[in-house]
Amino acid sequence: MSTHHSRRGAISLLALGLASSGALLQGCDSAPSTIKIGVAQPLTGGLAALGQDLLNGVNLAVEELNKEGVRVKGKSVKFEVIAVDDRANADTGREVARQLVDAGVVAVIGHLNSGVSIAAAPIYAEHNIAQMAISTNPKYTSLGLSTTFRLVANDTLQAKAIGSYSVTKFRSTKFAVIDDGTPYGKDLAAGAIQELTGAKKEIVIHASLDDKTRAFDELAGKLKAGGVEAIVTTLNDFQTVALLQALAKISYTDVYLLGGDTIKTTDMLKGVGMGKGLYATSPILEAKEFAAGGAFLEKYRAKYKIAPAYAGHYTYDAMYVLAAAIRRTESAKPADIVQALRKIDGYAPVTGSMKWDARGEQRYGVIGVYAATEKGWESQVRSDTW
Repeated sequence: MSTHHSRRGAISLLALGLASSGALLQGCDSAPSTIKIGVAQPLTGGLAALGQDLLNGVNLAVEELNKEGVRVKGKSVKFEVIAVDDRANADTGREVARQLVDAGVVAVIGHLNSGVSIAAAPIYAEHNIAQMAISTNPKYTSLGLSTTFRLVANDTLQAKAIGSYSVTKFRSTKFAVIDDGTPYGKDLAAGAIQELTGAKKEIVIHASLDDKTRAFDELAGKLKAGGVEAIVTTLNDFQTVALLQALAKISYTDVYLLGGDTIKTTDMLKGVGMGKGLYATSPILEAKEFAAGGAFLEKYRAKYKIAPAYAGHYTYDAMYVLAAAIRRTESAKPADIVQALRKIDGYAPVTGSMKWDARGEQRYGVIGVYAATEKGWESQVRSDTW
């Protein structure tokens, strides 16, 4: 996501004095007193609320772990978060990945956007640094790198969920598919189209835009002219709200809309009532759906004075699993941590557990479908197979 901020500003969260610490850590047998964890997310621009939520989850976990006390080979250590803004941009993602490597981080929780995760992954892999990403494009774990770990289910399963739910829930025959032009959006839309055409649904309009578009009057007119009854989209939340507003301007609101996980946000609830029904598929299950979710939400709201915007409970859990891997291997060396994560079935305080297969896919991933209501996003159905 482009913003007016300079690239220099985008990476200014890192102190230049940290540049030599990576080499020092790599050559040291004993654990350092401070173990640096990188967090790379979009902290400015249209996805800033989501990126900040992901950062908040890590910070909350680190605060708790440091208070509890962590020991490595009998030595007391503290975790420190090094946060960078990737601006939802692949080139910036590569830059901040290099900055994190130079800062001496032992693992990275990032990134949100698939295109950014894919671009940055080889940089982390070159230095044996584990990358724990919430990105969903299957290409991320198809790179053949030992350092990639996905926190949720991927878009292969999400595309099946979109197709299956659209076919069974909407009695519509005329569909429009709109993507945001990113690797995440285009590939998820392509998977959804395959599912819809397999069910003999007519794709009246397929529009591939970008992840910055906010003007939808022209497209709204085409949707109305085409008699579209249901829209499947991989646009971001702010874009989808703008699309619904454009449709309302021309009094064309008798339409269903089903989006991907980037619309299952608190901001998207502005669209409630603007159409026949507003739905989202997501590998991000609500914190309240888990037995321990209530306690997490209480702590999160107490600290940040807001409700989680997206998936802070997943990055919170990722930090706890990462800490467990460090404790288990009794090492703060990046390569040792990678090997520990490969074997671990780690306790995750909110979601229950995290475990990865040989490619780095999350074994416990599921896709849920949610309906937007005045009370928030309400779970409709979820499955790990679809």
